[in-house]
Amino acid sequence: MGSTEFDVCMKRAFNKIRPYFKVGIPEMGVAPFDPHYAKEVKQVRAILGMGYTLTLHDVYERGWTTSTVTKYKTDWDNQRIIYSQYFPEKWLEGDYEFKGDAFGLGAIRTGRWNLTLRDYSQTTRIKRNGEGVSVNVEVDHIGDMEIHVSNLLRGNGILEGMLDRLINFTWKPGFAVIRPLINDLVSTAFTDIWSQSFKNFPIDKFIK
Repeated sequence: MGSTEFDVCMKRAFNKIRPYFKVGIPEMGVAPFDPHYAKEVKQVRAILGMGYTLTLHDVYERGWTTSTVTKYKTDWDNQRIIYSQYFPEKWLEGDYEFKGDAFGLGAIRTGRWNLTLRDYSQTTRIKRNGEGVSVNVEVDHIGDMEIHVSNLLRGNGILEGMLDRLINFTWKPGFAVIRPLINDLVSTAFTDIWSQSFKNFPIDKFIK
């Protein structure tokens, strides 16, 4: 432990157990998590003078089995693991509830949403926090993204179709706005995975 060889070995081990993400690894206390399910993910933000609360319900996240760990480092001094992960594709879907307030005008929307991330990479930091762990995930790269949200314009099919195409055509210029949401969503999902699927994982053997 505490060597470059150990980190290389851990990276190799993480990649070799990918087929088990769908079925779990009972011997190591790991439950299945592809797809991962989150009952609720909530984000409260203020952007350009507009405050909003976005609540995602019954979120399913898929793509872990096809992911690859590209970098792995154990930070022994700070008791944390840092690793980068590449996903050819990651899929998320669920229900949403949006409550916003712009210029004193309230807005409430509910509907379905789905998000596809292609050529996607992220860096995850897992740190011991008492008896549990704290998780932080940051988006490193998104090659392409496709998002569809229903009922943005109260069910006006024609206008919603136009807005849908506009959003997907112009997502890169608006990435600064979208990125925090994706960070929150993925970080919340990963925290939940570690809290639920990995709750019996012997992390003390990897972070002392």
